[in-house]
Formats: sequence, structure tokens, C-alpha cells
Amino acid sequence: MSENRVRIFDTTLRDGEQAPGFSLRVSEKLQLARQLDRLGVDIIEAGFPIASPADAEAVRRISMEIRRPVIACLARCHRADLEKAAWSIEPAARGRIHTFIATSDLHLQAKLRMTREQCLESAVDAVRFARQHTDDVQFSAEDATRSDFEFLCRVVDAVIAAGATTINLPDTVGFGTPDETRDFFTRIRERVPAADGVVFSAHCHDDLGLAVANSIAAVQGGARQVECTINGIGERAGNAALEEIVMAFHVRRDRLQYAVGIEQKEIYPSSEMVTKLTGQGVQVNKAIVGRNAFAHEAGIHQDGILKDRRTYEIMRAEDVGAPWNPLVLGKHSGRHAVQKRCNDLGLEVEGAELIEVYRALMAIADDRKQLTDDDIVAVVSSVRTSQPQAAAPVDPFDTPSAAPHALHETGYGHGV
Repeated sequence: MSENRVRIFDTTLRDGEQAPGFSLRVSEKLQLARQLDRLGVDIIEAGFPIASPADAEAVRRISMEIRRPVIACLARCHRADLEKAAWSIEPAARGRIHTFIATSDLHLQAKLRMTREQCLESAVDAVRFARQHTDDVQFSAEDATRSDFEFLCRVVDAVIAAGATTINLPDTVGFGTPDETRDFFTRIRERVPAADGVVFSAHCHDDLGLAVANSIAAVQGGARQVECTINGIGERAGNAALEEIVMAFHVRRDRLQYAVGIEQKEIYPSSEMVTKLTGQGVQVNKAIVGRNAFAHEAGIHQDGILKDRRTYEIMRAEDVGAPWNPLVLGKHSGRHAVQKRCNDLGLEVEGAELIEVYRALMAIADDRKQLTDDDIVAVVSSVRTSQPQAAAPVDPFDTPSAAPHALHETGYGHGV
């Protein structure tokens, strides 16, 4: 595999599903796993088997059916967890046990009530046991970014010696910044003697809105696996969003020369499926998959898009399998956009008629957030059926505050 190839470890079915209100049934997990396979993710983290019988069953059924990607499941450094994990992935063509323990002093003292030496011993024992069931073992040092650096290096060195093949260093509480994260992975890889023999992985949370930036920084620091979720779902503020990482690599390949195996046209369908199965939509301005990600209301933007999409779009909706409906008509829209929408509806308007239609629509838009196709059809019909001898209607644009609507070809909305 190329040294610039980055593995996509999708944890939508595990960390994503842990978010409040996002619980999935076994059949729903299997449905989503099939879509993740179509999307082309390298690793599907299918669940946390010890959490419930249903979770274990879901992992096992996914392991039986989904054959191309690695099927991973999570286990604490406890024998019962590891045994259940081994049972769950046993049918997989390529199975991975992902075992973890916290390494920060805060977690060791406040949560686990154990010493550093006990933590180290538990980690090594867990990896050794997992290797008895699969040759693909991932170890995660929970709260790695807030751990004592020298102790963390000792743990990483020891679990590699015990057989771990992937080392995940999570920013569990989303505390890091991109410069710190890049330096963190660089230093770890320089400090651990056997670092070149394993894959380092980043798992970043979005508590400060930096999960994607930190994941990319980790790759720049030498990580070659990123853990992410569709729509960025997950604990608290969520995980790094798969779609944002993938498209950042695609759009900015001049600066981010990393390759992934994702089928981009399956990104939007994957997002839609997660929304449908969880009942939780994404915010309208969500990057890549939000309803407004490729929509434009500002007249200046609409005019530019109609002339050349590259003026205000750095990627195409079609690239991620999303529908492209760019012209949203509202009070900031211009005449060009109104004319284009009318033409799309089979209503050819121009000249004086276009001005009348535009004025009437903008009057409606002042009272409403968005114009619909029904509004357009009704206004065009009203303009065309009005009688010349009838009393002229009051023009809402006679007032100074409204008059500019009639003067601008491209409408309002700045381009910055």
C-alpha cells in the first residue's frame, strides 16, 4: 500500500450509535453496513459486543455478510469483553479486535482507580489475548492527547511488542488543536522504536469544532488511518465527519496529497441513510451533505453560478452523489435567477414582463423566507392575466426602501 494511502475507519455503527437517540436495530445496522461497503470504507467498526446481546449479534451478522472491508469491534482490556469480541468477528473474512484502555492520569485515578503499571499490564495482556484470535489487533490509548507523553510511549512500545498492528491515539474529549496534533503524532513516531512496523490512527472528537482539522493534522504527522463517522455523529459534539475529510483530500490535493479508497458518489446516499435510520437530520449548512451546501440565494452568487459554477463552488454536488438545485429564490435573489427558474418551469418571461414578475416575487419574499415553484407559477399567471385597463396595483417598490429590488440584475448578497 502506498505510503500516502490513508485508511478510512468508519465508526458510525459504534461510536456514532453511542450518541443519545441514535440507537439502531440489528437489521438497521446490517443495512448501513452494506452501504458503508458500497462507500468503500476500509474498516467498519460494527459495534461494542459486550454492551448488549443485540450489539454482539449485529457484529456477528455483519461479519458473516460483509466480506471486503475489515470488520472491527471494540473491547475493553477485560477478558469477558475480549472473548465476546472474538466470538462476534469469528465469521469475518478479515476481522479485527479493537481493545482499549485509558492512559491519562486523570482517567486512571478518577475513573479506573488503577496505577500506571496496572494499566500497562492490562494493555499488554489484552493485546496478547486478542492475538490468539486474530492477527489484526488494534490498541487504543483512551485520552491519549492528555496522557503523560513518556508513559504513553511506554504503553505504545509494549503493546506493539505484544502484537498490536494498529495504534490509535484518540483525542477523546476534542481538546487538541491542529498544530499540537501534528506534532503529537510526529513525536510519538520518532520516539517509539517499532513505530514503522504499525499503522498509527487518529480518532478525534469535535468538542471544539476541530475534529476534521485535527484528523488531517494527524495524517500530516504520520497517521495513516483516520476514524470518522457519516455526518460526524457520535458522543457529545460528535466525531470527525468522514465526508469532510475525504473531500478535503480530494479538493485540496495540491496541499493534501493523500489517497483514500472512498467512492465519492456514495457519500450523499450514505448521509441520507444515516439520517433516515437514526431520525436525526444534519444542520442545513453542514459541509458536503447539508441541504444548503450547494444552494445559493444571494443574487451575486446566483449570477456567478449561472455563468460558471466555479465562481462559487469548489466541488460539484454530483461528485458526492447529491442533487444540484442551486437557485434558492428569496429576497436576495436577482432577475437572472428568477428568469432561470421561470424557464425551468416552462414559463418564458423577459423584458417588461420579467420586471413585473420579479417585483411581485420580491414583494412576497419580503414577508417569507423562501419562494416556492407554486409562488412563481401563480405570480406569472397573475401578471399575464391582468387587464391593461384595470387599475394599476400598488407597487410595493415605489418606496425608497424597496426600490432597489427593481434596479439590480443580480440582486443582493455579498460575495465574501
